[in-house]
Amino acid sequence: MKFGAFLFQHRGPSLAAAARAAEDLGFESVWMGEHISFPAELKSTYPYDPSGRPPVRLDAPIVDPITAFAFLAGLTTKIKFATGVFILPLRNPFALAKQIATLDQLSNGRFLFGIGIGWLKEEFEWVGMPWEDRALRTNEYLKLMTALWTQKDPVYKGRTVKTEGFKFEPKTIQQPHPPFIFGGNTEAAMKRAARLGDGWYGVTHSLEDAAALIKQLREVEKRYERSKPLEITVGIGAVTVDSVKRLTDLGVDRIMGSALRAGEIPRDYIHGLHRFHDEVMAKL
Repeated sequence: MKFGAFLFQHRGPSLAAAARAAEDLGFESVWMGEHISFPAELKSTYPYDPSGRPPVRLDAPIVDPITAFAFLAGLTTKIKFATGVFILPLRNPFALAKQIATLDQLSNGRFLFGIGIGWLKEEFEWVGMPWEDRALRTNEYLKLMTALWTQKDPVYKGRTVKTEGFKFEPKTIQQPHPPFIFGGNTEAAMKRAARLGDGWYGVTHSLEDAAALIKQLREVEKRYERSKPLEITVGIGAVTVDSVKRLTDLGVDRIMGSALRAGEIPRDYIHGLHRFHDEVMAKL
């Protein structure tokens, strides 16, 4: 089993100290969520919590993960960096392809590209990006970016984006691209992962929910006759040795365990990493 840890992007310990602690303790990866901004008045419903509210304050100073990971890559040697998840259709795919290729080079191939199509309609409206075709643009952006990263003279023609007659360097170290890990508990997200992805990332609140989601994912995979099953990453609340064993039996490859317990504050984060290691990882 691989273990990932979310990095707190504001307050608490520095990102550098947190990433180095996670690496020293044997975590496989550190993850960051991503938004450009939140509206002053939230109208959209966050789909991964019964409250409908995201697990961050609307005024939280969320840093850009690609920039942060490039910095952290120079301070670490083996831990991987993952977006959990990056709202791809909010961005210019050419500029993002350049950023990711640069990060993949600087980290020596340690980037995991966690991808989402977005749930916050107001954010799309704010930056002037269309909401209705975001799934189509996500699919085409990934095909375009893969062409940029793999082809000497990249050519791609889609309905929303195209390239021809331009060079693109540098290429990513990971070929044909960093792992595409699609986030989302809906069947549409699972289909997108089965068609285009290397992995799937789901957020659950219990082992029963995890089992139901994984069963659904495997059924979707069968329809697409994949030669290799998707790598499964699960984010779940309380993690114990027993729950790790049960998730392993379900086919989970990576667990996103919380370093903090309810009521704790981000400055306790590194202590939480040590506790998670001692209580879970060291006992497996």
